[in-house]
Amino acid sequence: MRKVLTYGTFDLLHWGHINLLKRAKNLGDYLIVAISTDEFNKLKDKKSYHSYENRKLILESIRYVDEVIPENTWEQKVQDVNKHEVDIFVMGDDWKGKFDFLKDYCEVIYLPRTEGISTTQIKKELLAAVK
Repeated sequence: MRKVLTYGTFDLLHWGHINLLKRAKNLGDYLIVAISTDEFNKLKDKKSYHSYENRKLILESIRYVDEVIPENTWEQKVQDVNKHEVDIFVMGDDWKGKFDFLKDYCEVIYLPRTEGISTTQIKKELLAAVK
């Protein structure tokens, strides 16, 4: 069984997220998604609309996702790859090169982002609509 791992906040879930999860799942047999905890988001100066528990619940209901784990630190990736016996690490190509250190442990693939949609874009448009 080939295991795939990806990371993200997955706040304000949209069709770009679904495309990423579907493409990641198609690379293997079992998809693990690590999502940033609320505490980790604070360390990154990020604020999610949905809590970690609610984002986890949403992701667990998506058919492409087999398991959801917490992301607590930047440094945990090697540990997660080893602990979960991951074969492929997947991230969006806006992170290209940032996770190449994982090539010592598994295959690293950067997938193109879905054009025309992003959580940042949604937040900006919602904020503009309120003003």
